[in-house]
Amino acid sequence: MKATNFLFSLLIVVAAFAAGRYAFPTSSAPAAAPEEIAVKTTETPVVSRADSPVAGSISAEDALAYTPSELHTIRLFENASPSVCYITTKTQRRSFWTRDVSEVPAGSGSGFVWDNQGHIITNYHVIRDASRAIVTLANGEDYDAKLVGIAKEKDLAVLRIEAPAGALEPIPVGTSQDIRVGQAVYAIGNPFGLDQTLTTGVVSALDREINSQANVPIRGVIQSDAAINPGNSGGPLLDSRGMLIGVNTAIYSPSGASAGIGFSIPVDVVRYVVPDLIRYGEVRRASLGVDFYRYWRGTGLAIEEVVPQGPAGSRGVRGLSQDARGNWVLGDVLVGINGKAIKTSTDYFLEMENFEPGERVTLNLVRDERRIEVEVELGSSVE
Repeated sequence: MKATNFLFSLLIVVAAFAAGRYAFPTSSAPAAAPEEIAVKTTETPVVSRADSPVAGSISAEDALAYTPSELHTIRLFENASPSVCYITTKTQRRSFWTRDVSEVPAGSGSGFVWDNQGHIITNYHVIRDASRAIVTLANGEDYDAKLVGIAKEKDLAVLRIEAPAGALEPIPVGTSQDIRVGQAVYAIGNPFGLDQTLTTGVVSALDREINSQANVPIRGVIQSDAAINPGNSGGPLLDSRGMLIGVNTAIYSPSGASAGIGFSIPVDVVRYVVPDLIRYGEVRRASLGVDFYRYWRGTGLAIEEVVPQGPAGSRGVRGLSQDARGNWVLGDVLVGINGKAIKTSTDYFLEMENFEPGERVTLNLVRDERRIEVEVELGSSVE
């Protein structure tokens, strides 16, 4: 009985297997490969500086990975950074033991390309006392720079390099007239020798005053909280359009590092100074053709020397003179210009900045203890 049941079960299994083979025949053709599934990643690929994207190269798909604010900052940096350069200076030093003269590193700073003729703008204090300056463009190429002109009273200097026109990217120049407290600003430079560094912030205040390298105040300075450190000097301060609005110049910090208070020379001052530095090597300022007596301690500025045929000399303005016994006789004392009081040399310098060569002004003088007025036509400091 058990054997019969076993055989019956075996016949059922065989019949079922045969039916399955008939209903679902096998194929000798290979199975189709499964469809590949594209996997997207949110990781940012690591690229070298040489492979970094150029301005405007971010695709629409890649742009989705950034916020609109981030995308704006990325494109601003990519557009502006080719105009920013790294400046290293060297100075000559004589060995105490061998008396041989050698070049040693003196410092570093930042600068930017002004035009296609290779003019580079930086701070005067970046290249002060340097015997040699080397400009490194954003493409990594080094060029020996020649000094074109300096303006100590504005802490600005112009260098020139012999670089191919294709390697020069002049920075777009804006204006500082319509700057507002609270607007976004961007600084690009080389703090602590770390080239092509971007920092961001806002305009913190306007019309600040700092001392220049000539101990003359620079007025109208922009204050921002964009991180500015040693090495940023001479680099550009940009607005949200990527336009130059200032030259980063100084920081206020007890420790010497950024404390959130940085100062930049307004671009309108740069636009006024740079053309004269390129053409004359110095700023073409309005001049009276006089020198002042530095030891005078009275009110106003005592005139020491007068250029005989100069603007003031041709109108009879007097300087110091000697009498028959060889005693010095006080000449004219300048106490005002167009009625505005002049008490110090700083007052005089800042007031003269308001005039151009060829303009006429009235000098308020004290002569022989009497007040007089003399009208003069201003000359030029480079003539």
